[in-house]
Amino acid sequence: MASLDTVRGDLSLVVLYLSKAEARDKICRAIQYGSKFLSNGEPGPAQNVDKSTSLARKVFRLFKFVNDLHALISPPAKGTPLPLILLGKSKNAMLSTFLFLDQIVWAGRTGIYKNKERAEFLGRIAFYCFLGSNTCTTIIELAELQRLSKSTKKLEKELKGQELYKNEQYQMKLKKSNERLLALIKSSLDIVVAVGLLQLAPKKVTPRVTGAFGFASSLIACYQPQPNPNDLPWARLPVHRLVK
Repeated sequence: MASLDTVRGDLSLVVLYLSKAEARDKICRAIQYGSKFLSNGEPGPAQNVDKSTSLARKVFRLFKFVNDLHALISPPAKGTPLPLILLGKSKNAMLSTFLFLDQIVWAGRTGIYKNKERAEFLGRIAFYCFLGSNTCTTIIELAELQRLSKSTKKLEKELKGQELYKNEQYQMKLKKSNERLLALIKSSLDIVVAVGLLQLAPKKVTPRVTGAFGFASSLIACYQPQPNPNDLPWARLPVHRLVK
């Protein structure tokens, strides 16, 4: 009976995870780049899966550009250095542009938008925005890791003689450091993916390399924690304002 309750609890967590469009998009992304790795750009079933999954993912991202648009106009966290603020806003602007242009690409591939040449041109611009946003993310994460390292060392000196791993503040800093390190690895992998999709170095970054890096990046994205709905800005608004 206890084992059945455990299985039921695990399944409910899986259901909760899959109920989010973001989670389904991440799983589809892993399938897409896994197929790209297998096909290596050659015609066949794997390439068909790659193309069809790529098109299906675009539906999950409809109007997703609003998230980064909201982050772009939101005030930065207190104490953030100006260069990091500018990099963060640049990242939000480019990622929002990428997601917006991606909708036009989807419309072109489904026949809603008739000018296919323009849609492909906008798709290329979108990939450059994707490359730029991940470059900004990489720089931000490197800078934030350095800041975290300095503050952690300062805390270690203050807690000298005490058990560090029992200190809640120290544990929080380690957790943030691990999360940022994971984000740094993912953004670095996505830079290679963008280079491959844009064919900026076709001899070195082949479709197979692009697929391998994209698949690894997708697995990290699936592992990364989802934001708590209660932490979102609109979750703190009064109920009567949400109803209006």
